[in-house]
Amino acid sequence: MSGLRPRLSDSAWLNDEALQRILAMLDRDGEEARVVGGAVRNAMIGEPVREVDIATTAAPEEIIRRAQAAHLRAIPTGIEHGTVTLLANGIPFEVTTLREDVETYGRKARVAFGRDWQRDAERRDFTINALSASRDGAVYDYVGGLADLDARRLRFIGDPAARIAEDYLRILRFFRFHAAYGEGAPDAAALHACIEARDGLRSLSRERVRMELLKLVVARRAAEALGVMGDAGLLVTILGGVPYLSSFEKMAAIEAAVGEEPDAIRRLGALAIFVSEDADRLFERLRLSNAEHGRLFAMADGWWRNGGDIAPQTARALLYRLGAAGYADRVMLSWTRSRDVPDNERRQHLLALPARWQPPACPIAAADLMARGVAKGPALGAALRRAEAAWIAADFPSDPATIAAMADRAAGSSPPDNA
Repeated sequence: MSGLRPRLSDSAWLNDEALQRILAMLDRDGEEARVVGGAVRNAMIGEPVREVDIATTAAPEEIIRRAQAAHLRAIPTGIEHGTVTLLANGIPFEVTTLREDVETYGRKARVAFGRDWQRDAERRDFTINALSASRDGAVYDYVGGLADLDARRLRFIGDPAARIAEDYLRILRFFRFHAAYGEGAPDAAALHACIEARDGLRSLSRERVRMELLKLVVARRAAEALGVMGDAGLLVTILGGVPYLSSFEKMAAIEAAVGEEPDAIRRLGALAIFVSEDADRLFERLRLSNAEHGRLFAMADGWWRNGGDIAPQTARALLYRLGAAGYADRVMLSWTRSRDVPDNERRQHLLALPARWQPPACPIAAADLMARGVAKGPALGAALRRAEAAWIAADFPSDPATIAAMADRAAGSSPPDNA
């Protein structure tokens, strides 16, 4: 299907000064430029437009020439693929020359720059991602994307198996986009192709898998999509371990019940973490950052001890050691593995502890212990740890006499009370 579709001319994002400046610069003198992909898709269904990509008939060299003439900075971020990043009013816009496959062999294709909007659309992955819009708001649809948007249906363009063979990451992208925009069961032909091609996931870089997976787990219908992936045997291939789908589903329900925004790492922990070794495995398998690995490791470290009936003093000690974010991670993971429902008041009260109580700084410092005769070096570090442990065990006292007594005991050779 092709031709003009409903206009987006009243959209604030499309009328943005910086965007209109770039479109006007490229959309003249025999060349054409349009917004493509996700921005048009989201605008058509009332979702926020966060990134705006532009396609044009102009060759990369012409894009750069026009940008320089208009005093815009042009960065050749992917010029071998026809992509130039233009900066207007400090905002980056990716501008890509239309492309078409001139020869396909196996998983590879020789690509040439083109001028045919339909052929460019047919190279994209899903019908809903192949929409384009001119600067006056006219929407173009060449592959049935608008009908699929109306039906909340995700379909590959053309043969699903052929599209997946071009890039196996499209398996993950299929489930991610279905979770974000789809309704009902996944497209049968696409699902079958994803299952048949699942071994191709092993060929993908860990960074690309991580990127798609972290986007998938926070999507609107992530639990349903992950359930289908689990039934199809795809999750074990990706995670390298057993997925805890009921824990994941409950984490999403708890976030909604307490007003928390979906958190990708916390949800990944609910899905894939049971013991600390799981965090190490995901760190290697997904090339997570050190901070992400640290969060998952802390979530796994004894979550089963932090039930809804833990004593207030124990909860305060946990908050002191983990900080507010780590405390929420641990408490919520424990909650997902319990029988308590998402609106359980006891669990919600426990989770809200950081709003009622902020951990104080330990009042016993190195100088206090040195004044009591402890020399610098390993002995001082050990004494500081004894002092802090005693202070935590006593539930964070603040009166000077108690603190001084703790410092005296920590500086001595005997262990502190309640050690």
